[in-house]
Amino acid sequence: MHWTFTKMQGAGNDFIVLDGVRQRLQLTPARARALAHRHFGIGADQILLVEPATHPNAHFRYRIFNADGGEVEHCGNGARCFARFVRDQNLSQANPLVAEISTGLLSLHTHNDATVTVEMGATRFGPEAVGFNSQGLNRQQEGHDTLWQLPTEPPVWLSLVAIANPHAVQVVSNLREAPVAQLGAQIERHSRFSQGVNAGFMQVLTAQHIALRVYERGVGETLSCGTGACAAAVAGIRRGLLRSPVRVDTRGGTLHIEWRHNQLRLTGPAQTVFEGTIALDRIDQLLPEGI
Repeated sequence: MHWTFTKMQGAGNDFIVLDGVRQRLQLTPARARALAHRHFGIGADQILLVEPATHPNAHFRYRIFNADGGEVEHCGNGARCFARFVRDQNLSQANPLVAEISTGLLSLHTHNDATVTVEMGATRFGPEAVGFNSQGLNRQQEGHDTLWQLPTEPPVWLSLVAIANPHAVQVVSNLREAPVAQLGAQIERHSRFSQGVNAGFMQVLTAQHIALRVYERGVGETLSCGTGACAAAVAGIRRGLLRSPVRVDTRGGTLHIEWRHNQLRLTGPAQTVFEGTIALDRIDQLLPEGI
């Protein structure tokens, strides 16, 4: 048996998209790790699995697996690629398209310029929203936001934002020189976060323009992170540093965020890179033992 797949990218955040509507798939964490591995597999930040909807108001269900094999709640760049995939593969021409994810429903609008706008759903704030143990930590108020000091090396002040998945955002003065790999790894797996966290590093350029790098949970630093861009923009607005709409420059491209009356929208590109097939009996042999 062979699986067909499509390799896609949204602002440099790259995905393997699997059609679980027209082919039978059993995607395990081990298979997701194998497919995503950049040396022994196809290579991707995440695996997107498109399935028939279980919710009566959704056109399709889609699931997201990180490169480490763990299933996660949401991915803004992946949602745009999902919408583009469904349209390009003639699974549906509905516009807007309603997608079912683990935390609810998303509405996605595909535009003629190949961009997609995602209605990102509910946004929540604070320790409980991201599974953060704040007991005994320093905190400070900035605008409408509460910042928490995480005891990393060095300590950092974080905004806590949940956009289905958890984010911890800090402001830096020089993004190019920020220790994203070292500090991001500390934050992502810090014991204070019960389920890990996506660590965002934001440099404010103007009141409507930021630059951003994100160390993603279960992946490492990526060229772009859609929910991370939303979290950074919303955190900046709450802190009084930004106003909507916000342009977010990532290493992989530009995203646009609007946040008004608690309605959060993400707009950005979604493109197909290539298509292929892989034999099912080879997937389980892709990763050598111990990797």
